[in-house]
Amino acid sequence: MSDASAKTAPILFIEGISKSFLLPVLNGVSLEVPAGGIVGLIGPNGSGKSTLFNVISGFERPDSGSVLLRGERIDGLLPHAIANRGLMRTFQLSQGGLKLTAIENLIVAAPDHAEHRLFANLVNPRRVLRRERALVERAAEILSLLGLAEVANEYLGNLSGGQRKLIDIGRMLMARPAICLFDEPTAGVNPVLINVILSALRAMNEEHGFTILLVEHNMRVVNELCHFVYVLSAGQIMVAGTPDEVRADDRVIASYMGQVPANHARRRATVG
Repeated sequence: MSDASAKTAPILFIEGISKSFLLPVLNGVSLEVPAGGIVGLIGPNGSGKSTLFNVISGFERPDSGSVLLRGERIDGLLPHAIANRGLMRTFQLSQGGLKLTAIENLIVAAPDHAEHRLFANLVNPRRVLRRERALVERAAEILSLLGLAEVANEYLGNLSGGQRKLIDIGRMLMARPAICLFDEPTAGVNPVLINVILSALRAMNEEHGFTILLVEHNMRVVNELCHFVYVLSAGQIMVAGTPDEVRADDRVIASYMGQVPANHARRRATVG
């Protein structure tokens, strides 16, 4: 495989995913996320986006189809097992420790945090202490990059919704998974923090090489951030393409944006 093809090879490959809860929610969904890419998943409310994220991350089992991470099937695994294999996600509401401080939330996300290595704590406590100090420094640097240095010692429960979503990004930076799934990272966030989140996600990808799949309703964020976009409608992929291609598609305009395309309106006027 050439260097160019290796860079664009799908790190996440989803094929034929179907899922029903009495009624069908997903019907044969297939998509892929190339390594180093930012892929958006959009669609109207009820189109199946959250269910697809839950299937990918192990919170729901598909009725059929497969999810491959770096060529290995992960569908059917429990969420923690999938996370250990390098796929991590956020939720619409932050799932961090509300009684932990901002910096503590980042430290515990590190895969080599001391709590994860009981044997090392007993055998070489000095080395563990040095490692913990390094993690504190790294977490402090990440908080500074996210503009959260001043709230490092604030409890997560005292932070705004936008700040908590920035903490979610910080945890990803600490954990360094193979692929990050973000579920509506700018929902309910004020415009100033939306710009901060947008810049942070872009930096994750461009400066640190993170691969990102995100569900997002803010089309400005999608247009400015994503390299490729899938549009989910009624449990099926309706359109796939670049943000420009998706934005210009009549089906997206009519179904997702709730507008009658101008060329359709002209046709109706002509016929009438």
